[in-house]
Amino acid sequence: MSEELFLASDVRENEIYGEACGEARTLCIFLAKYSSVLLGCGSTCIRLEKNVKRIAEAYGMEAELYIMPRHIQISVWEKSHTATVTVLEAVSPIGISFEVNTLLSRLSWEIADKKISFGEAIEIFEGIISCRKQKKFLIIILVALANASFCRLFGGDIAAMITVSISTAFGYLLKLILLKINIDVRMVVFLSALLSALIAGSAVEYSIGGTSRIALATSVLYLVPGIPFINSFSDVIYRHYICAFGRFFDAVVLTCCLSAGLFLAMKILGINMF
Repeated sequence: MSEELFLASDVRENEIYGEACGEARTLCIFLAKYSSVLLGCGSTCIRLEKNVKRIAEAYGMEAELYIMPRHIQISVWEKSHTATVTVLEAVSPIGISFEVNTLLSRLSWEIADKKISFGEAIEIFEGIISCRKQKKFLIIILVALANASFCRLFGGDIAAMITVSISTAFGYLLKLILLKINIDVRMVVFLSALLSALIAGSAVEYSIGGTSRIALATSVLYLVPGIPFINSFSDVIYRHYICAFGRFFDAVVLTCCLSAGLFLAMKILGINMF
């Protein structure tokens, strides 16, 4: 990890005892960056807690975390308690990524089981966070097919599935474009839902297929924040109540945004679902 990455953290040293404190400081800053990325990509609090403590234990240190919805505070100290360092780090808004989540968890086990050096761990970590580029075209196709499958599960016919695939593809493409230019995620969800619903709603207007209304209803399902909902319940089970509440409320707000986009599209097209 580069020195610039270290200096970006807000570090408070409680006790300074030469080399011991330096080692604790270096490890603490690394764990703060590690935690920031892991929580930002969709990890649960319990996984983050176990991974960090596993890494600290492997390097002869102890660690304690204080996890908030947007910040993480980590304290690291030697087992002899000769030096203690605390770091406050903002959560990295990198978006949900099962791949990054898995690779970072695997890194913690490699450190614990294979006893890889701290330098190697830093190199692997930097490789993980620098190679997060995904094949966007492939992802769009897969998301479109997945949402079409939802349409089929709810009783949609072939025409409805094709409609949902098209509306999902365009909506997800718009989502990627808006996120790239740093538009607020709530507005991104609203606009993506609006576009997808407008495209799917055209099938209702022109009576394309026999289940066009199912296509309209399922066209925005790809925007449902399922991971934050699931993680919030996991955090409740393990008594991370503050983070659980934050994630649950964020998920509720995003759900309201996609519902608003769907509702506006229906109003524009003059479609009454009830």
